[in-house]
Parts: sequence; structure tokens; C-alpha cells
Amino acid sequence: MENELYKKMYYHLFNAVTDAIRTETKQVADEILKQAQIETEEIYINGK
Repeated sequence: MENELYKKMYYHLFNAVTDAIRTETKQVADEILKQAQIETEEIYINGK
């Protein structure tokens, strides 16, 4: 079960990094990554 949680967190962050790389501005990339960090922390805290 714990492995699935980490897998979900990894994919979530990996996709956010990919999205951030594809953006045209650093400001948008920063916002994507900040939001992904918040969402990933929530996934961990909530365990789902």
C-alpha cells in the first residue's frame, strides 16, 4: 500500500515537472511546481 502512495506522488510530481518544462515563462513554471508540491504533500498527509 505504501509503495502505491509513493508511486502516485512520484507520477504527480514527474508530470508537473514535465508541464513546467514546457511552459513559456519561469513564473508559470514556478506556479506549476509550487502547486504540485502542495498537492503531493496533501496526497502524503491524507494517505491517498
